[in-house]
Amino acid sequence: MKIVVIGGTGLIGSKLVNILHSRGHEAVAAAPNTGVNTITGEGLAQALSGAAVVVDVANSPSFEEKAVLEFFEASGRNLLAAEKVAGVRHHVALSIVGTERLQGSGYFRGKMLQETLIRASGVPFTIVHSTQFFEFLGSIAKSGVKGETIHLSSALIQPISADDVAEQRAAVALSAPANDMIEIAGPDRAPLADLVRRYLRTVNDTRPVAVDPKALYFGIELDDTSLVPSDGFRVGSVRLDSWLEQQQPAT
Repeated sequence: MKIVVIGGTGLIGSKLVNILHSRGHEAVAAAPNTGVNTITGEGLAQALSGAAVVVDVANSPSFEEKAVLEFFEASGRNLLAAEKVAGVRHHVALSIVGTERLQGSGYFRGKMLQETLIRASGVPFTIVHSTQFFEFLGSIAKSGVKGETIHLSSALIQPISADDVAEQRAAVALSAPANDMIEIAGPDRAPLADLVRRYLRTVNDTRPVAVDPKALYFGIELDDTSLVPSDGFRVGSVRLDSWLEQQQPAT
């Protein structure tokens, strides 16, 4: 089966392409650096020709509100229109747990716009809401830097490994469309500040982490429900302790 992965050269996309190839499918990595651009439409029709499934893991290159909204609207409209012409039977999109609760952020409004376009497109779909990736704990730390201290929320988070995200996406891509949203998360839930502190200690970063319930998460104040899944979510297999062991600097 031909499956086109939009954003197929990125962190999740490249892992997903490899998984699909290993299971005997024709997985096409579609991205600007492979000649496929969902904003301009370049190469899109050719890439989607004969495709049964499209998995969209592309992300906006900018987090600035106007740029995010423009990216998700243009990319979504162009991609879904091309899928209808090509006769794609399943559109799988990657979104974020808590999107509907975090509309104070321009980025999350962009993701909601993307989801709205998908639901209205007429293309059979599954929207996968994922919690934050383990691999972004360093970026979260960077976002909270104030002087020599990192200020982070005490809100609960339940991150997931990129490997688990790719595995779950492959399973969804090879299943019938849900025409709904499903959630995926890792097996461990803990306060955001605690998880980042553990990560920093693992990579020998000695900066202190200050717990601040009012600290913003990419512009949004969190509570204990903001970033965690609802009941019935699909759980990944990689535990945080195991992932952290792999991040320890070589000695």
